[in-house]
Amino acid sequence: MSRKKQRISTGEGESLTQNPFEKLELNGLPSGPESPSDYELSSKREKMNSNRGRVDIIRQTAHRGGKSVTVITNFPPIELLEKKELAKKMQKACSVGGTVKDGNIEIQGDNREKVKRILLEAGFKPVFAGG
Repeated sequence: MSRKKQRISTGEGESLTQNPFEKLELNGLPSGPESPSDYELSSKREKMNSNRGRVDIIRQTAHRGGKSVTVITNFPPIELLEKKELAKKMQKACSVGGTVKDGNIEIQGDNREKVKRILLEAGFKPVFAGG
């Protein structure tokens, strides 16, 4: 004895017989957006943060055989992966090598201006420190 249930068609033929919002009083509520473009669907992570903190850009030659190295220090607490991505971007822009050591980014050569531009794009406030 199987009983078949009557199925309601979801096609455009018939409309619902009952409105679920019929008894609600919507007098004090504001009206919704007129079109989907009136409200924003982006999250905070998608927006570029313009103030992620101060970082120092230092040119060092000590203990490096007279070769100069650009060192970026005093990062706010960010992940090591993000530092590595920044270092890779700086290496590519300056056409030199570099590394992430002890939480600092080291880029070969005196490339402070190029590094400053990349840090500004990432939302940091770069400051030239030292000589």
